[in-house]
Amino acid sequence: MKTPMTYKDAGVDIDASESLVEYIRPLARSTFRKEVLTDIGGFGSLLMIDRARFPDPLLVASTDGVGTKLRIAFELNRHETVGIDLVAMSVNDVLVLGAEPLFFLDYFATGKLKPETAKRVLRGIVEGCRIAGCSLVGGETAEMPSFYKDDEYDLAGFCVGIVNRDSVVDGRSIRPGDRILGVASSGLHSNGYSLVRKIFSRERGYSLDQPVKGCSVPLGEELLTPTRIYVKPVLGLLERVSIKGLVHITGGGLIGNIPRVLPPDSKAVLHLDQWPVPQVFRWIEEEGAVPLQEMLRTFNYGIGMVAIVAEEDSRKAMDYLEQAGEKVLLIGEISQRKQEEPAVVW
Repeated sequence: MKTPMTYKDAGVDIDASESLVEYIRPLARSTFRKEVLTDIGGFGSLLMIDRARFPDPLLVASTDGVGTKLRIAFELNRHETVGIDLVAMSVNDVLVLGAEPLFFLDYFATGKLKPETAKRVLRGIVEGCRIAGCSLVGGETAEMPSFYKDDEYDLAGFCVGIVNRDSVVDGRSIRPGDRILGVASSGLHSNGYSLVRKIFSRERGYSLDQPVKGCSVPLGEELLTPTRIYVKPVLGLLERVSIKGLVHITGGGLIGNIPRVLPPDSKAVLHLDQWPVPQVFRWIEEEGAVPLQEMLRTFNYGIGMVAIVAEEDSRKAMDYLEQAGEKVLLIGEISQRKQEEPAVVW
């Protein structure tokens, strides 16, 4: 006689997964906007479009992950903030087109589902959605024995935003003389961690419990600072000022991302002495002997979001963002670009 086998014998605990869904259901409901028509747990989610607010709507979609920042969370057993990172990376991306994040879905994959760890991650996702004002309408929890290590997981997020056709921010109106405003980051956000981990590896004598030089917190705590979500202050600014271009500074840094919104005949002139670079970047630069250009194309270097506005709107924009609780500085201007010149100079 063959021994009867179940899915749990193969390493997949359906009961634990279903229990997790029941745990997240009320948390997800707390993020629902009025557009959401269905509850968590169905095959899909139904949402309506508010045609009073969006008479000519366009949808904007984005997907992203958290990357090797998760390794820091694993090592420290700190899982509360990576969910915020997951949401931030996608909602900030749809925001740069002038879109309001509408809904978000997550994908959580692990070798063995540990409900308490998953709950800590999901609470961060819910918090990120609350900060961004978007609905967490569903997700997927995948338990994949032997595919991932039992104590590790991976995350992916998916966001859809909405914007009226005549309100899209696409950079087409950017002209020489426009001002570049830099909105401060909260730290590394979620990019460059493979390099950071190499620089501060155990093999080189570093520990995540070691304080960052010039900072009052240990290295691990600094590296787990969640990505800043800029949605509400920038949406508020869009109602008050004509923003010509928005840039979310992610992988590629300042010199890799700003050109994505510039017309071919324009270049961004950055004044690096115009903003205080957080100490963690200085430490990376020093300990890894990382050249400045490599820093600028790998990290946000202290600037998480860039807004390009006409000169006459720059003061008004800065004042509003400061009132909204953001640190914002005038970090450069747009100039005419010759064919052989780079798109970003400093």
